[in-house]
Amino acid sequence: MAGAGAGVSGGSNKQDVTDEIEGFAVAVVRDDGAWKVSALKPSALLTLDDAERQLRELRAAGAVFGLLDVDDEFFIVVRPGPSGAQLLISDATAGVDYDVAADALDAMNIDVPDLDPDELDDIDPWEEGDLGILADLGLPDAVMSVIVGDTDLYADEQLGMIAARLGFADELSKVLDSLGH
Repeated sequence: MAGAGAGVSGGSNKQDVTDEIEGFAVAVVRDDGAWKVSALKPSALLTLDDAERQLRELRAAGAVFGLLDVDDEFFIVVRPGPSGAQLLISDATAGVDYDVAADALDAMNIDVPDLDPDELDDIDPWEEGDLGILADLGLPDAVMSVIVGDTDLYADEQLGMIAARLGFADELSKVLDSLGH
């Protein structure tokens, strides 16, 4: 869901480090046919560089990607690769209020939308990035498009649909329970 979320400080696009961003960040690893889900440090919700660094530190042999739920407003899928990360952001308008969203747009060479923060609630959200980011793992871009396009759902519900489709919903649920989410 698009929203004006917390984080704007002094009218700029930067969050005050004392601002609390709700949500969660998890790493998902597909290794030897099994899914493993683990929590990332909350700082992964603040900058894309931090999220990518934490994911790269996992050094898994199988597929690795991160799921970031930022304030239940939007989500980002981050999939590190040798030539840079593949990215999908569920709501490009979030770049107006959130640094991590602006980072993701910047990494994709997409300008942050030129929108008045006071009008964000009246703007329909749109995704940016690679809808086929998880296609090789069993989530076709057409299905991802349907999930991202369901703007009546909160970001955690959309991520739950991704987890269910790929087969790691139970593992995600256990990690979220341990985080109190």
